Amino acid sequence: MKSDKNKTVYQKIYDAVLQIPYGRVATYGQIAEMAGNRYYARAVGNALHNNPAPNIIPCYRVVNAKGELAKGFAFGGIKQQEKLLEAEGIAVCNGKVDLKKYGFNPFLQ
Repeated sequence: MKSDKNKTVYQKIYDAVLQIPYGRVATYGQIAEMAGNRYYARAVGNALHNNPAPNIIPCYRVVNAKGELAKGFAFGGIKQQEKLLEAEGIAVCNGKVDLKKYGFNPFLQ
């Protein structure tokens, strides 16, 4: 297994996304911080859009800072992201998730 210092930014992002528990969401900014740099938020979006294993790396659990779903969700569009979240018991209302209810904060663990 590669040490963290030998991993690419995308690998660090995918590792962070894998930490989001079932039934929870995290924001792009949180994933960026977990990957080692809070300024990686744009890189998070790019990495998730190019997710090599969407059936394993749950990129649909990542939303923006307002709890909004990704309009350009790469794996079937926003309706598919909504469907996947709702299948985990996450309520989506008008394309948005309640971060207070469903948000995952890895820094409080």
